[in-house]
Amino acid sequence: MASDQVVSADMQIGSSRTALSVLRYWGPVGLYAAIIFFGSSISSPPEAISSLLKDISDKVLHLSEYALLGALLYRACRHGSGGWMTQHAVLAAVAGSALYGVSDETHQLFVPFREADLFDVVADTVGGTLGAWGWRLMERHKGAPFLSQSGT
Repeated sequence: MASDQVVSADMQIGSSRTALSVLRYWGPVGLYAAIIFFGSSISSPPEAISSLLKDISDKVLHLSEYALLGALLYRACRHGSGGWMTQHAVLAAVAGSALYGVSDETHQLFVPFREADLFDVVADTVGGTLGAWGWRLMERHKGAPFLSQSGT
């Protein structure tokens, strides 16, 4: 029975690597999702953003914002998960981006002077799809050493 209570050094190292791996891949997703949530909580955007919205469509901003989220989600699903999620990382990233877009628009219903827009969700989903596929393609490109996942 005493041997059951002894944890080998290999198991301890493996556990800490797993925790670090989760933080390494999912931490940026959580941080970026929090930034999106914070931005959606602002009733009146700062002047710099307001003037930018006059120059370009807010759908382009949604697409760009969620392209980064899609790329981060793909990276986390592909390298910070296991099983089904690793094998279907693009699908999981697209679904995650779409669901977060829906939750973001729902959240905006409760923010003064903000409103929900179905076309924002469409732009979010398209952006998430482009980001996930884009990251996948860059990863597969042999000439992209900055994307290599050594140690995973």
